[in-house]
Amino acid sequence: MRIPTLAAVVLLACGPAAAQAPDGALLGGACAGCHGVTGEGGHGIPSIHHTHSRQQFIELMRAFRANERPNTVMGRISRGYTEAEIAALAAHFARAQ
Repeated sequence: MRIPTLAAVVLLACGPAAAQAPDGALLGGACAGCHGVTGEGGHGIPSIHHTHSRQQFIELMRAFRANERPNTVMGRISRGYTEAEIAALAAHFARAQ
């Protein structure tokens, strides 16, 4: 049995309008438990708030997903996001270009 991703649950709840593009702010809420509400990090958790360009954020998430970057839990977490969701998170958290 496949467990739906957060985005799938949001799509079911919001209908076809939400299917067009993932909401980075909504997805970013899942990051708040570790990285803080605004992504500022702390207590050994790195900041994800405006610290990377969008492309750097995407590359980091892909590296976590491929187990190419040492981490504690991000490898497992990153595998739960689609490419579109990662791009939306990058737009939400990344430093403006």
